[in-house]
Amino acid sequence: MNVHRTLATAARVLRQLRHDPRSIALMLLVPCVMLLLLRYVFDGSPATFDSIGASLLGIFPLITMFLVTSIATLRERTSGTLERLLAMPLGKGDLIAGYALAFGFLAVIQSVLATGLALWALGLDVTGSAWLLLLVALLDALLGTALGLFVSAFAASEFQAVQFMPAVIFPQLLLCGLFTPRDKMAPVLESISNVLPMSYAVDGMNEVLRHPSVTGDFVRDAVIVAGCAVLVLALGAATLRRRTA
Repeated sequence: MNVHRTLATAARVLRQLRHDPRSIALMLLVPCVMLLLLRYVFDGSPATFDSIGASLLGIFPLITMFLVTSIATLRERTSGTLERLLAMPLGKGDLIAGYALAFGFLAVIQSVLATGLALWALGLDVTGSAWLLLLVALLDALLGTALGLFVSAFAASEFQAVQFMPAVIFPQLLLCGLFTPRDKMAPVLESISNVLPMSYAVDGMNEVLRHPSVTGDFVRDAVIVAGCAVLVLALGAATLRRRTA
């Protein structure tokens, strides 16, 4: 990997996204809109919003970053841009890291907007620090970015990229503990949930919701989410093909 080439790739991706307002709106505004909608769905039960709002503060950014990143990266491949880039002295690691930096920058903005809205406009009541909540939201958004970059290597069209969402995201959504505690699930499902990164994203949010200070479980959850993001990025670089599908 070369730092200059990685940064140049990130700058190019950001310049392209600047001319795609729909993608920017999807990444930055949709999580905020979903949180706003959720707040008023539970308008008569603020406690319910407090109990699930923190979890969804991490899940919404993960889903939107996964969707936008997978489609945007695949568009580069199907348009021939990726093929031309890889014909240059640009390594796969440079390419993946550049995309991760570009979308990670947007993930920071997205997480700040969503966390600020939830805490100060919608009145989400958490026991822990707002900075810890922001940290987990950012890690979740980066995980979504990494998963999107990874699955784009296996899709031949934007439609196929979207089809990966039910396969990659929905099982994690059902098993992450949002709907029922994971220890109340069937043993097989609980075992599966224990290896899914979204489970630890939700656990990390719940730690901030319930505890005023950093706990060992919070550190574990944050490290696992961050480690999964790095691992998936490495797999994405390893599986990136040098031909256009």
